[in-house]
Amino acid sequence: MSVIMGHPAAGTPAGSAAAAEFFAVRDIHAYYGESYIVQGVSLDVNKGEILALLGRNGAGKTSTLRAIARMDNPELKSGEIWLEGNPLHNQKSWQASRAGIQLVPEDRRIIPGMTVEENLVLAQVAPGHGMSIEELYEHFPRLAERRTQEAVTMSGGEQQMLAVARALAREVKLLLLDEPYEGLAPVIVQEIERIVQSIKARGITTIIVEQNAVAALRLSDRAVIMDTGQIVFTGTAKELLDNAELRNEYLAI
Repeated sequence: MSVIMGHPAAGTPAGSAAAAEFFAVRDIHAYYGESYIVQGVSLDVNKGEILALLGRNGAGKTSTLRAIARMDNPELKSGEIWLEGNPLHNQKSWQASRAGIQLVPEDRRIIPGMTVEENLVLAQVAPGHGMSIEELYEHFPRLAERRTQEAVTMSGGEQQMLAVARALAREVKLLLLDEPYEGLAPVIVQEIERIVQSIKARGITTIIVEQNAVAALRLSDRAVIMDTGQIVFTGTAKELLDNAELRNEYLAI
């Protein structure tokens, strides 16, 4: 276990060293306007791994995911992002998506006025296809049952399944899940957990941001804790589950 204040990978050279990792973030700094949100974050994710990105509300977790996905907000001012040796830090979100980074946002972004199947088909309009529609229906049988239903009229749990399925309809090398359990009943949380485990079994690398830290840690190989825009802990999920003092200090659990 290591508890780290400031930059966790200080001393790790950028560029070629970062490019050698499957996925690497090196000293990224991102802002919403003048607000300095992501303050020197560095992390690595191994191929096929699930990494839990944890912290209290406002710690900068979602902002870090959005910076990785190359969204316009927050604005990445400096630092490097590498996927399989390819630099993403100078790319736009659509380029990062085509490179294999798929973000499932907290608000799900289900398109109103379209059916479940139309949402999935739309995800495959651009090049870079992942699972076929029929494969997705095998993976998400509830969506198969509701393929002709207007997507926004489904339950929150079903919409979350659609948001994940839509990401898997694209080529996925790194899946970013932002608060996948928020507002869901425990039985649906268990189903989403099963889906995430099956995603891992397919070899898809995942970063999960989740306020339900214990649930996220049960799924994850490793964990990172953020506090006020910086990483303050990195270690295995088991180390964090076994460290009540650290969880209480940074996660209030």
